[in-house]
Amino acid sequence: MAKQNAASEDDGLGILYGLTDKVIEDVCAALARRDAAAVRRLVEPLHPADAADLFECLKAGQRESLETLLGGFTDPLVLTNLDEALRDDLIDDFHPTKLARFAAELESDDAVELIETLDEGDQKAVLDSMPEGHRAMVEQALSYPKDSAGRLMRREYVAIPLFWTVGETIDFMRSSENLPDTFYGIFAVGPDHKPAGVVMTNQLLRSQRPTPIADILAPGFKQIPAAMDQEDVAFLFRQYDLAEAAVVDESGRLVGVITVDDVVDVIQEEHDEDILKLGGVKSDDLYEAVAATTRLRLSWLLLNLATAVGASLVIGLFQAHIERVVALAVLMPIVASMGGNAGTQTLTVAVRALAVKELTARNALNIIGKEVVVGGVNGIIFAVLVCGIAYVWFDDLLIGLVIGAAMIINLFVAGLAGILVPLGLDRAGVDPAVASSVILTTITDVVGFFCFLSLAALVLF
Repeated sequence: MAKQNAASEDDGLGILYGLTDKVIEDVCAALARRDAAAVRRLVEPLHPADAADLFECLKAGQRESLETLLGGFTDPLVLTNLDEALRDDLIDDFHPTKLARFAAELESDDAVELIETLDEGDQKAVLDSMPEGHRAMVEQALSYPKDSAGRLMRREYVAIPLFWTVGETIDFMRSSENLPDTFYGIFAVGPDHKPAGVVMTNQLLRSQRPTPIADILAPGFKQIPAAMDQEDVAFLFRQYDLAEAAVVDESGRLVGVITVDDVVDVIQEEHDEDILKLGGVKSDDLYEAVAATTRLRLSWLLLNLATAVGASLVIGLFQAHIERVVALAVLMPIVASMGGNAGTQTLTVAVRALAVKELTARNALNIIGKEVVVGGVNGIIFAVLVCGIAYVWFDDLLIGLVIGAAMIINLFVAGLAGILVPLGLDRAGVDPAVASSVILTTITDVVGFFCFLSLAALVLF
């Protein structure tokens, strides 16, 4: 959705932001009047990211009107900033030659992002329509695994021989017509095109012309294999505060560069993906059609239904006892709910720690011990509280003691499961964000109901 101003327009800072509520309102009014001149006057000054946000916050009919009144998309960067589902819907109507023209105007990493979501037939049609040089770069990127450094990297970079001096490098940069629009460093390579290091532009400009490039290479030079997963790339950038990093192929030759702006997008993408998975949603379906959204969510809901039936079967084992003491039916959801919430707290921390590599085999036992203690202490605290509530509510100390004991057991189990489930899934090669929540909920529900009802059966009957 549209990113709202971080500051109010009334405080004088609103002018720093291209897309304001007033701009959106004015565009909607111009669309209603079918005023093409007003629409262009409002939209054309916007940054591509703000123009993309404008498309996203409009209704489907308004989007079509906006595209028509603008005479179609004129800036391909608008497409790369759009939500993926919305972008796919819009480019379905584009002729391959139009998409090829857009891709050729973009930097290679943005062109790959635009083309990789197309099906195989459309990809081939677009690639066949691209200039040979651009097509070769995109085809090379598409040969790497999805979500890898090879897909993420930009093929436009500056590389110079390691034996050059500062003066030769500056002269080259002044005379070359093929430099990238933006770059942070210049890679020094050997005769085999393997990177020996990088010299940052600020260091270059502060050095005397006769200085050998080899003498001013930045320390801590990092290389990233093209096949590395983008999550690991993001970890390296965060761990070592990188602004950019060289990407090398299997032979160690320099093939591209990844810059921090691309990594910021990866971090946001991976964060969103994990949050969606924890909620049982496979992908961002905000702009999907109703039928598609229903289909995407149906499988997860069916799985949850199966686990809920399992918990209900446990309750069914104690049906006769519940019928005799109505208080059991009233109180048993408390135990399961508290266990589920406590387990989710631990689970959320564990999944996040695994994602950023803070939870490893070396410290797993310490973390497990801590979470078990936390679960036990919380269990005791809430056992006392719920015991008192049950006693006051039903004037029966035994029922209070039963639910208190069940609370201690379930919160202990919740803390243990909240850490062991994601660890086990990670060890098995399964993304912990995908299945952890449903497994944890099943465990805390079944254990909570079983402990409470079985203790009640032993003590009260």
